[in-house]
Amino acid sequence: MIGYVTLGTNDLQKGAKFYDELLEKIGATRFMEFETFISWSIDPQQPKLSITKPFDGKSATIGNGVMIALAVETPQQVDMLHTKALELGATDEGSPGPRGEHFYGAYFRDLDGNKLNFFCVV
Repeated sequence: MIGYVTLGTNDLQKGAKFYDELLEKIGATRFMEFETFISWSIDPQQPKLSITKPFDGKSATIGNGVMIALAVETPQQVDMLHTKALELGATDEGSPGPRGEHFYGAYFRDLDGNKLNFFCVV
């Protein structure tokens, strides 16, 4: 049902570099790109992650309580991607580990403060 998710950014080029390096680890590449918008996808038929400068010209701000969850295949991928995100300047919002019986996840905030996680079902 979800086609894509868009996060606001105040520095499109800095955000693009962050997501290029992070999302390449799961095979995602730029799917669509405009002057104020970039979108990544693993498969054009699957959901996409995008960043954009706000349409109204005001500063991008984070949504309190909003989080984007990105599914991967294994706990090792969760660990690697969380480490990579932190190496790229993200801040830790929850180290990799089990959350409940069948969920393994790790949480971080990107360069603009947007909260994301990588997770898998185990």
